Amino acid sequence: MGLAVGSTVSGRVVVITGGGTGIGAAIAERYAAEGAHVVVVGRRPEPLERVAKAVGARTIVADAADTASAKAAVAEVLATFGRLDVLVANAGGHGFSPVGETDDAGWEAAIRANLTTAFIMAREALPALLESKGQIVIVSSLAGLFAGPSVAGYTVGKHALIGLTRTLARDYGKHGVRVNAVCPGWVQTPMADEEMDEFASHAGLASREEAYAAVTADVPLRRPARPAEIASVVRFLGSGESSYITGSVIVADGGSHVVDVPTIAFDHAGM
Repeated sequence: MGLAVGSTVSGRVVVITGGGTGIGAAIAERYAAEGAHVVVVGRRPEPLERVAKAVGARTIVADAADTASAKAAVAEVLATFGRLDVLVANAGGHGFSPVGETDDAGWEAAIRANLTTAFIMAREALPALLESKGQIVIVSSLAGLFAGPSVAGYTVGKHALIGLTRTLARDYGKHGVRVNAVCPGWVQTPMADEEMDEFASHAGLASREEAYAAVTADVPLRRPARPAEIASVVRFLGSGESSYITGSVIVADGGSHVVDVPTIAFDHAGM
């Protein structure tokens, strides 16, 4: 059997929030390499311009969590290309403290960065996506399924993204719009690199590489992902090759989610 009709992404118009660094930049590179019209969206122009120069994307400086800004971004895409086929809601960050140490401002910042960005961009893009029968791919996290230590706002926001994915899929599937989520584990991005540097210093490790090795020691694949590996999953979901998949949560974590935590001690004991 051949690929699903419309499986190619060449010529499709793809908008990526948080497109200036890390996973977002890798997604932009992957789509652009296959001939898509890529638009990277973010609040900081410098990283967006670096990505645009590297892959041939267009840039829009906008705050995905602000209605007026998101609406203007979508309008600019439509004025330029006349359509919108794929929205990748990748923006995120903030929320790295436990509940008891999270003040109102910190909570609001975490929810705004990790949830509101996706909600508002999806809402503003929906009319165009309904017309094109397009796709939304929401980048959540393994933190959308489990709870790490002292990351309350981040964890709650990423969990909520899965609920957003499912409600969008439920309501708009009948109109031909598909919506799916991706939950990466550790990925070698600038944000993760900073975390690894901090962890290495705290744990007395000699390097960032040792830190990555330590945090993936109980992951079946024993390594973090490369951003390009997550981009491949996003590209699949934002193409016709996934034409009968909607409302799904694709976990790309090297196998972390299959590990039974209470039995890790057996591995460490060499059993």
